[in-house]
Amino acid sequence: MGNILDGSALAKKMRAEIKIETEKYINKYHVQPHLAVILVGADPASETYVKFKEKACNQVGMKSTVINKPSDITERELLEIIAEMNNDPLVHGILLQLPIPDHIDLEKVINAISPEKDVDGFANENVAKLSKNQDALVPCTPLGIIRLLEEYKIKTEGEHCVILGRSQIVGKPMAQLMLQKNSTVTICHSRSKNLPELAKQADILIAAVGKAHMVDETFVKEGAVVIDVGVSRIDGVIYGDVNFDKVKDKASYITPMPGGTGPMTIACLLENTLKCYLNLVG
Repeated sequence: MGNILDGSALAKKMRAEIKIETEKYINKYHVQPHLAVILVGADPASETYVKFKEKACNQVGMKSTVINKPSDITERELLEIIAEMNNDPLVHGILLQLPIPDHIDLEKVINAISPEKDVDGFANENVAKLSKNQDALVPCTPLGIIRLLEEYKIKTEGEHCVILGRSQIVGKPMAQLMLQKNSTVTICHSRSKNLPELAKQADILIAAVGKAHMVDETFVKEGAVVIDVGVSRIDGVIYGDVNFDKVKDKASYITPMPGGTGPMTIACLLENTLKCYLNLVG
């Protein structure tokens, strides 16, 4: 069986380090790092994620404010809330919990968030900076994967990384980060042909599709590193994109589900919040 890439253990280590840093900077600047989370509607999964984020902030000594609004909020009202947070010097990070209702222009509201407070790294300015290898706020899940690869000293230079999924949240920023790590990168998507054959070329396979157990042993070459990002809920049960039991014996390293990329996403949200705080206060 492959070695486990233990996201829970690394996230715990990161939180301990961030807590020490946070205390140091609060003593220095007399201002507490503050993350504002905007939650629209009552999606149970979103509510759960927001609680995890709030708990993580509290654990490291950061302030967390959740602004909960009904699903029939107008786009204008949401933009007014974002503008208020942008202009509040005591708010350092702003996160819009996704998904949001269809009547709101997602691109418009994400880009209304100040780039300096864009802890998700989704706004155009941060996306452009990442593509140019400039200092940027990087989306939390891809950043968490990079932190895992670094922690386990997994070779990236010259390795072939195949990414299943081309979303702005995971696939595209992940490709940019792996290029920065000098990997050869292939992005696959719903129109890609011969998907198992493409995936089987990967030294590092990252699955971010959201299709339960899509990746089985036919997608994985012997000794590959397999990272599962996708999350699907079927009858109340959470599944990853990777069929762990079928893949674990072929992989050299593999993330579990849960306990892999999920905890790392939240740890990197804290990392980004502290980065925003230091850029604004320091």
